[in-house]
Amino acid sequence: MSKIATWCSKVSDGMNCPKCKEQKVIKNGRTKNNKQQYYCKMCSHRFIEYYTNQACKLDINEKIIQLTKEGLGLRSTARILEISTTTLLKRIVSIARNITRPIVSRGKTYEVDELCTYVRHKKNYIWLVYALEKNSKNVVSFNVGKRTNKTLNRVLETLKLSEAKKIFTDKLKNYRSLIDNKVHSVKRFGTNHIERKNLTLRTHLKRLNRRTICFSKSLLILVSILKIYFWICVFK
Repeated sequence: MSKIATWCSKVSDGMNCPKCKEQKVIKNGRTKNNKQQYYCKMCSHRFIEYYTNQACKLDINEKIIQLTKEGLGLRSTARILEISTTTLLKRIVSIARNITRPIVSRGKTYEVDELCTYVRHKKNYIWLVYALEKNSKNVVSFNVGKRTNKTLNRVLETLKLSEAKKIFTDKLKNYRSLIDNKVHSVKRFGTNHIERKNLTLRTHLKRLNRRTICFSKSLLILVSILKIYFWICVFK
């Protein structure tokens, strides 16, 4: 009885939950900074009315995704959102970990190509290998690493499991031993879409530009940003 009475006596006047927008909100003690904390009885969300730390806001992840897909650098994004660069890096990695790989349809036609960039310094070449579905122009698989059969095969295995109808590549010799001749093609203009995608990537993401000081300092961050760019739908 005492617990129910306590809950009923702390109902807040006119306060809406920022998550579910309901008014069934009660006071729920104070934070370490002596700010009034509230609790929503509908969605069990705890919040305070005014946040000093901008990273605590509910829509911060959506803004990070939007600015990342727009091609802003880490420091530019951190300045706009008024959060620290360290917090931004942690959020980007966290968002990328929760992204599910797209479902690859069977019997489709794909284009595969490699794109060169740098990690940490310009002597450390790294290659982005990815596969583009020819009709939808969606990226179905990608891998980042050295220009070796192992790196290429991580992408090609996905296409083999999907029983690809045709795989178009450039004339790189490694593809001959990794792709069955029946589905492999190096026909002229066969990789037009993915070559145009390479240009779009270099235009949208600063870290992939050829002549720049904005290249990635961490392989984990590069992979995380590519996941966000490739596999999160265009924002509303």
